[in-house]
Amino acid sequence: MRNRTSLDKLKKGEKAVIIDFESHDIPAKFFELGFIPGTEVEVKHIAPLDGPICLNIRANNALIAIRKSEAKVILIDQK
Repeated sequence: MRNRTSLDKLKKGEKAVIIDFESHDIPAKFFELGFIPGTEVEVKHIAPLDGPICLNIRANNALIAIRKSEAKVILIDQK
C-alpha cells in the first residue's frame, strides 16, 4: 500500500507521484513547471533550516526548487 502525504514530508532520494493539491489557489507557475497530477517527482536536495526543496520533475528531467510552504499544498502518493 502506498502512503499519501504532502510533498514537504519526503526525504532526499525519495520518489512520489503528485495526486492533487490541498488548495486550488496555487500559482499557475506550478502547472507551467510540470507540477500536475500524475507526474513523478524525486527529492534531490533539502536545504537546511527549513529552506527550499530541490525536486526533479521526472517527465521533463527539470530541477526545480520550491519553498516548504509551497510543498505542503502538493499532495502525493509516495512510492
